[in-house]
Amino acid sequence: MRQTFFYIPHEIAGVSVFGFGWMLLAWCLFSVGLLLWMIRRHGWSAETRSVLPMLAVVAIAICFILPILEVGSQGGPLALLRQMFSSSKSASAAASESELPRGLPIRGYGVLMLLGVVSGVGLAAQRARRVGLNPDVIFSLAFWMFLGGIAGARAFYVIQKWDEFRRPTLAGTIGEILKFTEGGLVVYGSLIGALCAVLWFCHSRRLSALALGDLIAPSMAVGLAFGRIGCLMNGCCWGGACENPWLGITFPPSPPYLQQLHEGELLGLRLARPAEDRSREVLQVEEGSLADRAGLRAGDRVTSLRYPSIDALREALSQSSQSAPHVVLDTSRGPISFPASQLPARSRPVHPTQIYSSVNAALLAFMLWVYFPFRRRDGEVFAWMLTIYPVTRFLLESIRIDEAGAMGTAFSISQLVSLGMLAVSCLLWAVLLARPRHVSFARYPGASEAAAAGAS
Repeated sequence: MRQTFFYIPHEIAGVSVFGFGWMLLAWCLFSVGLLLWMIRRHGWSAETRSVLPMLAVVAIAICFILPILEVGSQGGPLALLRQMFSSSKSASAAASESELPRGLPIRGYGVLMLLGVVSGVGLAAQRARRVGLNPDVIFSLAFWMFLGGIAGARAFYVIQKWDEFRRPTLAGTIGEILKFTEGGLVVYGSLIGALCAVLWFCHSRRLSALALGDLIAPSMAVGLAFGRIGCLMNGCCWGGACENPWLGITFPPSPPYLQQLHEGELLGLRLARPAEDRSREVLQVEEGSLADRAGLRAGDRVTSLRYPSIDALREALSQSSQSAPHVVLDTSRGPISFPASQLPARSRPVHPTQIYSSVNAALLAFMLWVYFPFRRRDGEVFAWMLTIYPVTRFLLESIRIDEAGAMGTAFSISQLVSLGMLAVSCLLWAVLLARPRHVSFARYPGASEAAAAGAS
């Protein structure tokens, strides 16, 4: 696990990197160069004009989104907006009170997500050349799929966990929602958002959505494989307790660590399910544990457990000081306090479901890539992805414990969506099998022969 690789500094030579600074200047120079190259190659055509929205969106992100993602950022281009919704102070007063941001953190999750996008686009562009499709179509599609995927993934997560994003001010809420590089993206939301982008793109370019779906299906699985390693770096999407010493992995203070602390496991407790008054009975106390040394015994009741934030726990464990924050266990015998520095440095072993999911996606990508030349109808490769992935995702979700049952069922929201996607794939197969055998892209070696053999 490595949530942050490094920080891009807030300013260089006294000039801000983000906002109206160095990054915007570099992007403007790149944009001018790209437009001149495309005009020379295609003229002022629809293909050239199609990159203008991408250039504009990135410029807007540099000016208004990246500054508020900097650590410690209270100013920036949205400072005035914050002031309008938070207080009556003037923007100049807010700027004078704000601390200088440390910079933009480069998160492990974001880096792996970017690697997934680049790898997927490169793979799709290579295949496009082999089937006679202009790779520029893939590059244009990739931009809209990226935007649609990020928007869908974040929207799915925010709706699912709205209480974690709600802030007293509108600007504060928007700021929390925009911090997607720190995690909080749902794969199914990304898939739905990306598919919507594909449908819109194909409609606007008059392309076959099924044929293009076949071409990009392996790339989507490759992106998922990289993204799940990003989940491992971020410490999310973890699995249940693992007794196998060869498979289990441990985490420093992070979401899985907090989950085990909340359940009392890191204190040496095994607790029953919450009663009506939300108290929990102590079922077992491990010998020699913190709870055992504090005098807790089976049959005692725990009414609440209070603990510091992840950052405070990390600092306490690194300093090993008795003056560090405390974990307070409210029991039927009264409150019991433990210095946070006495907690284990790492969580107990859990299943590396992030790695399981990454391997699953990589195998799926390989299968889809190999099957592509042997497809008999447009949409078959894409349909196989919609069939296999929900099944494997449903099974992997049974190992994960980071999501509770949804809609009054024992299934997580991802498992319910998996069932829905599997039903959609069945309908898609019914439509495909009723169509005559034909593929749009037949220049790939073997594609024409396979289609002809299927028709005979």
